[in-house]
Amino acid sequence: MSELTLHTSSLFDPKQKKFLPDVSISVDQTSGNIVKVWTRKAEREIKENDIDLRGKTVIPGMVDAHTHIFLHAYQERPSLNQKRDESAAERIIRSVNHCRKALLAGFTTYRDLGSESMGDSDANVRDAIARGLMPGPRLFVATKVIASTGSYEPRTENGGDGHVCLPAGADAVDGVEEIRRAVRRRIAAGADVIKFFADYRRRIMRYPPAQQHPYIHSVKFPPANPNPDVLLFNQEEMDTIVQEARLAECPVAAHCGTINGTLCAIKAGVHTIEHAYFANEEVFDQMIKNNVVFVPTLSVCEELHPKRLEEIKAKVACAHKKGVRLACGGDTGPVPHGSNARELELMMEAGVPVEDVIEAATVGGWDACGGDLCGLRFGWFDAGTRADIVALDTDPRDDRQAFRKVNFVMKDAAVYKKDGKMVMLDE
Repeated sequence: MSELTLHTSSLFDPKQKKFLPDVSISVDQTSGNIVKVWTRKAEREIKENDIDLRGKTVIPGMVDAHTHIFLHAYQERPSLNQKRDESAAERIIRSVNHCRKALLAGFTTYRDLGSESMGDSDANVRDAIARGLMPGPRLFVATKVIASTGSYEPRTENGGDGHVCLPAGADAVDGVEEIRRAVRRRIAAGADVIKFFADYRRRIMRYPPAQQHPYIHSVKFPPANPNPDVLLFNQEEMDTIVQEARLAECPVAAHCGTINGTLCAIKAGVHTIEHAYFANEEVFDQMIKNNVVFVPTLSVCEELHPKRLEEIKAKVACAHKKGVRLACGGDTGPVPHGSNARELELMMEAGVPVEDVIEAATVGGWDACGGDLCGLRFGWFDAGTRADIVALDTDPRDDRQAFRKVNFVMKDAAVYKKDGKMVMLDE
């Protein structure tokens, strides 16, 4: 067994939600697991070849619970439709860069909620990372999302009668039998999580947009809300998605914009709710009652819905105060990979204490990925959990931008960043 020992002077234990002094950790580079965690009694325990992280703030590897590896920030090329205008090769190459940036930013796990017109390629990238062919977070992927006909699918004015004119972003299905087959297709394609749209914009052709992100209409006199979010599935259909996923022991994530859609998804038994920008206390009460994890995606809200950001941050504060289970996920992709820490900063700005934010970005992320359904444990320091360890140059209790100052990254007991620089691993 090849063991490596790390020494800290300030380590955050997300299970206790406490910063602990003088903790040392032994990891096994063969299994990728933590072997032992203990409190040092004397400096003589520090050996020459050990990794010395004293003077830094050590936390578990972070989890971004809502990402899209095949998307890059909309603002980078605003006149371009990434799904239409970029080749598959370019989008895969971009995903390699995105994954590297995420890992070096301290995010050792990504939950990728939809391949965005790249079919099942997210599962292929996941496997390439797992085989050691490229650096990146461990991925839990959804492959194609599930939506009803003519809803989430990319559309143009040339695509009448619900036909798709751009590469399909969804497995479009209607009715319980089609839904059962769709969930089974996703599992067969390698999905770790089923992602479906409880609601979305279905009437896009009434007032066709010149640009969808953010929605900019192209007609002279649009109504106040030209393309509202409405339900895509009825309750029986949502129930079927969850029931079928449970047969495969697979968690379910639901994109929710409306209160009605959110309540229906919760009633169906989903594992996580994404966005829920109009959530109220009734929604949060139901989340608690049904043990649902809430991923508020504040980062993409800041980018696409800045006028509502303060209102939505207040909803996150309400959810936290009531005791809703939170996980950090920025909807990263539309906002830049590598800047994932912004989600943690926004949660702190919303009033969530820093200890609870770190817990949401670690153990909460593991819960969002499925908890024990993941098949492995990560997000905290204990023997048998994955050796995912990150060191920050500053203390987040004093520095709100500390999560951007990542000095050291270890994932699966392999060091990818040290002294602020990427470490090149042997082939």
